[in-house]
Amino acid sequence: MDWKLEVVVAPVADVERAREFYVDKLGFTLDTDFAPNDQFRVIQVTPPGSACSIVFGTGLGGGVAPGSLKGAQLVVEDIEAAHAQLEKQGIKNSGPVHFVDGQMTPGAEPNRADYGTFIYFDDPDGNSWAIQEVKRHLR
Repeated sequence: MDWKLEVVVAPVADVERAREFYVDKLGFTLDTDFAPNDQFRVIQVTPPGSACSIVFGTGLGGGVAPGSLKGAQLVVEDIEAAHAQLEKQGIKNSGPVHFVDGQMTPGAEPNRADYGTFIYFDDPDGNSWAIQEVKRHLR
């Protein structure tokens, strides 16, 4: 049986600001923007090439505080290209980092090993994301 993660909910305080960040700045595809009334609105966006989407909005329930999503990871084949896109869009980020003896160290992993280089950034509400470089998937 397949268990597929297809949606992650990112709690936000300002839906329009989040839409602008994820669609206009990060370049994610806007799948839907559904608002049947003033108390409910759901926006779903999908990172290019991803099978998992991100949902945010108003009236979604759960009572989760904006900015409480932590540790979600996006995977790219080229960490330098991802860094350039973040910089071009003015998105504050850590720049490429790798770990040496458990300590975060500036720069890409010297051998550019899969799963070895990361970039960290937050959305405007403080939801934290990591970008991880993986050139080949073992699936």
